[in-house]
Amino acid sequence: MTALVASHLTKVIGDRTIVDEVSFELRPGEVFGFLGPNGAGKTTTIRMLVGLIRPTQGTVTVCGYDLRHQFEQAMRCIGCIVENPDLYRFMSGRENLEHFARMLGVAATEIERVAALVNLAHRLDQRVGTYSLGMRQRLGIAQAMLGNPRVLILDEPANGLDPAGIREIRELLRSLAAERGLAVFVSSHLLAEIELTADRVAIIHKGRILRSGTVRELISSQRMMEIRVGEPERAAAILRDRGVELTVEGDDLLAPIEEAAAPPLIAALAESGIAVFHARSRVHTLEEMFLEATGGESVD
Repeated sequence: MTALVASHLTKVIGDRTIVDEVSFELRPGEVFGFLGPNGAGKTTTIRMLVGLIRPTQGTVTVCGYDLRHQFEQAMRCIGCIVENPDLYRFMSGRENLEHFARMLGVAATEIERVAALVNLAHRLDQRVGTYSLGMRQRLGIAQAMLGNPRVLILDEPANGLDPAGIREIRELLRSLAAERGLAVFVSSHLLAEIELTADRVAIIHKGRILRSGTVRELISSQRMMEIRVGEPERAAAILRDRGVELTVEGDDLLAPIEEAAAPPLIAALAESGIAVFHARSRVHTLEEMFLEATGGESVD
């Protein structure tokens, strides 16, 4: 069963289409990365997912409930942080969670549970103003976990953190998905981090999703064989005669073929007297694939 389904979400403001026919689904037990350059429509999409703004068209279904017509039931399934966690720094972590628990009508016993989930039980009675940024982010996630949601939606949860804090958030999100069965949606500009964290990814650009799939699928789609040769132009002609589409970069031939297809091609080059110095599989990173998909635009 899917935890959340966004179907043809569109948001038009004036004569501008901010989000255009965006569709995806979140599954229990996975982390879903949502990537896009500045102004791509990420935050607008998140606001539609959690009912802060109404889509011009399209639907959001959460745990089988239609967000527009069954709002309360749908929202009981969602925990979210849109932009920064709303925390009171003059209060302790416990007092913050007690405040939000009262607002949500959640039992006070939930506070210890969510504090343990994010590894903050030992600092719960200290003032939030003394917390590091990473601790505040974890407290925000604890706040979002009040009420035991099945979908967790986070907007830039690792923004501004140092490497240790980023790793903590990554491990926390992975454990919430794998051990608790949550569907975790993460909007982020940290491409290398999403590559380590997410199971599936969608890339949004100018309001439309350009590519989506598992991280492995997206990276594998960019797989190339790199063959370094002594006579690149003659070698390229030989391989093109064999139906191989390739590009030449200096002494390297780059061909979008699987590793298993390379040996007979290398043999053909050797039989033609061309020196082959090395051959290796070259897989693009998620960042390289992202930049190719968006025409080189930077992320937020």
